[in-house]
Amino acid sequence: MSEYKPSNLGSTPCGTSIFHWGQRTYIMGVVNVSPDSFSGDGTADAEEAIANAKRLPSEGAAIIAVG
Repeated sequence: MSEYKPSNLGSTPCGTSIFHWGQRTYIMGVVNVSPDSFSGDGTADAEEAIANAKRLPSEGAAIIAVG
């Protein structure tokens, strides 16, 4: 079995972060801001959505998607 060697797929700056694709795995957290979200965890409350987004990095998310 061969050793895995990550490839350099380029980098993307975003705010104060730089994502180096192919170097590591990035976790994406999702904040659903629609109360009819298919996953059932959506909210229309802005304060709750912001609190959810602020919590995600402590749970490992490097990227936050708002949908």
